[in-house]
Amino acid sequence: MDRDEHDSQSRTRRDLELFEAYVRDRDPDARARLVERFLPLARQLARRYERTDEPLDDLVQVASIGLVKAIDRFDPERGFAFSSFAVPTILGELRRHFRDKTWSVRVPRDLQELSLAVDRVATTLTHDLHRPPTIAEIAAAIGTTDEAVLEAREASGAYRATSLQAPRGDDEAGETLGDHLGTDERGFGLAEDRATLARLLAELTPRDREILRLRFEQDLTQAEIGERIGVSQMQISRIIRRSLSTLRAAVGAQEDPV
Repeated sequence: MDRDEHDSQSRTRRDLELFEAYVRDRDPDARARLVERFLPLARQLARRYERTDEPLDDLVQVASIGLVKAIDRFDPERGFAFSSFAVPTILGELRRHFRDKTWSVRVPRDLQELSLAVDRVATTLTHDLHRPPTIAEIAAAIGTTDEAVLEAREASGAYRATSLQAPRGDDEAGETLGDHLGTDERGFGLAEDRATLARLLAELTPRDREILRLRFEQDLTQAEIGERIGVSQMQISRIIRRSLSTLRAAVGAQEDPV
């Protein structure tokens, strides 16, 4: 028997003794030593789910919770290795964390799990192929359809929402994300102005409204309007002044009603 095999068997015996002591006496010291012993396994599994928007330390904490649950539930008398029992328990805790606590918008559970699988497979394929994988390659690796992969990627947009008040860059007192989204829509103001103007023009006669339209919309001169209407330029000038005075008076009445 070589040294590595002997050391492995020694560790297995010590682990078994700790589990037996914990199961028999619920010895907290034995439990703490078991957690310390298998914490590297929890860290290794947490790294599988590491993402740019999910701190590794948070995932290690979640995996550690799964490790403690596995230790509490493990029965050494069943005769199989603790790691074989712990891995599914820890992975289940990590999946539950992503499924229930990190999605900003509620997404069906199967779609959440598929989205996470797509992310993991895409990362692995990118490393293996030295390029981003195609949708078809991801679907083939997972064993699903191209449409399902596309749907999962679309759903991943609900993973985490960003506040419009979030600062841009490192200066928290500077501009926010909301400052750079959308633009002022002048059409709303123009629509309101048109509605207001339509109410005011109702105070004028049809002929006076037509004269104002020709002057300010068609940009005709007073002489041109007079020729079209059949009156003198002087009359057109008086009609325009009178009409504008009427509109100003109507505006004042609306702003300061009696």
